[in-house]
Amino acid sequence: MTRTPRALLLLLAAAGAPADAQTIATSPNPDRVAVTVYRDPNRMPEQQPNLRWLNGYALISETRRVTLPAGEAELRFEGVAGGILPQSAIVTGLAEGVIERNRDAYLLSPATLLDRSLGMRVHLRRTSRATGRVREQDAIVRTGAAGAVVVQTESGFEALRCTGLPETLVYDRVPPGLSARPTLSVRARSARPVTATITLSYLASGFDWQANYVATLAPDGTHLQLFAWLTLASMDETSFPRADTQAVAGRLNRTYAAVQPAEGGPLNIQCWPQGTTSDIELQVAEDIEVGGFADARGMINPLPMMAPPPPPPPPPMQAVQEELGDLKLYRIPEPVTVAARSQKQVALLQRPNVQVALVYRRRVFPNATAVVFAQRMLVTRNRAAEGLGLPLPAGRLMLFAERGGRPLLVGQATVRDRAVGEDVEIDLGATPAVRSELTLVAEHDGGSDYQLVVTNDRAEPVRFESEIWAQGWEFSAEPGLPSRNGMPLWAVTVPANGSATLRYRLSPR
Repeated sequence: MTRTPRALLLLLAAAGAPADAQTIATSPNPDRVAVTVYRDPNRMPEQQPNLRWLNGYALISETRRVTLPAGEAELRFEGVAGGILPQSAIVTGLAEGVIERNRDAYLLSPATLLDRSLGMRVHLRRTSRATGRVREQDAIVRTGAAGAVVVQTESGFEALRCTGLPETLVYDRVPPGLSARPTLSVRARSARPVTATITLSYLASGFDWQANYVATLAPDGTHLQLFAWLTLASMDETSFPRADTQAVAGRLNRTYAAVQPAEGGPLNIQCWPQGTTSDIELQVAEDIEVGGFADARGMINPLPMMAPPPPPPPPPMQAVQEELGDLKLYRIPEPVTVAARSQKQVALLQRPNVQVALVYRRRVFPNATAVVFAQRMLVTRNRAAEGLGLPLPAGRLMLFAERGGRPLLVGQATVRDRAVGEDVEIDLGATPAVRSELTLVAEHDGGSDYQLVVTNDRAEPVRFESEIWAQGWEFSAEPGLPSRNGMPLWAVTVPANGSATLRYRLSPR
């Protein structure tokens, strides 16, 4: 028998061996992180953000210390936001840059654990209901997580959890390719081994913020104390502890991009017993957790809506407003934790003496002759002279009045984005205390004479304003009226428990 030289055997073995797997370098956590939250551009100010479905987004910038070998390697950034948009990721600090980037979509869960174990040997643990004895045997997974789970044992093929016994699959290890946390992986190349401080920046969906105003009206109704919360919300599964956090007000021209959903979730097992539907009821097993890996996303059920609290004492930390081009940036001066599936409130602004006026309004249209309740409007101007003079981001307002030494809620309203110098008008809703009625008095030559009567049931005088719709008509009244928004404006002080009357004519042009 001819013997092959040992050197040739080693050479053949090396030639037939698979190539080495690509080197993997892992960055488990950022050393420092900054989170900038942008509002949902399509949410109206009167809408409360829904914690279960946030359509704003965040720009997240992470600083990490990484070590790369010489050559090409896969660099894995663990603990990124679950809603990351991989196409937006930018990595700086690597001398030769990044070749490729991917969001690792397979998160560790009962379903993905089973799918990735297809054809692999696991342990099947069974417990007798009668004796409590535990029996463990080897099994091979033959189907995935969709539908009935079929395993092969020395006794043959059988469906999991259909024997009537408590059964659990036990895994010796986690299959490759599964991430316990959201992960972004990139391929990087380096001419030599290097340890570098890099910056990873990316956009992530599932964030939002808004301002929540709390105002306390003085007894005379001429001024109020104004306080506002900056309310941040996250529906993401990743927490960002001690993050440099800020919020941006204003509307950006941003194109919608779909988020790559992560694969994973609970394992749903269905059993289909033998027999016919006439003699055996179909049994559907409830959701189970196989191998002890629970789906954390299904375990947290946050409140669906963000609700501001009653007026609190102002906290010492308050956001600092800065200019960002045409946008406004609100920077939180201390690092805060943007926790997963939660909301956080930080003081946004405080103005102790804002001059306001309470005005009752109605817009009058021809032939609208029904009795109409007036709208209560809280009006001021965003100037330092009125006690404001700073940008007001959109949000909800809760108005309180003190009675008997305690605050009572008297109205809720919406505040829209208001720049410095703009008029601020807050609609507090209609009131039956001030009402108006339009009456058609006479008709002539295609025109009409009207009478508008406003009554005040309050114990003090009120200011009433009415814009009169006269488009396409010639308007006349004695005395003449100024105009606002292109319409004649009747502004009058209605005495306590009294009334005021306006007569006017609409004639064809």
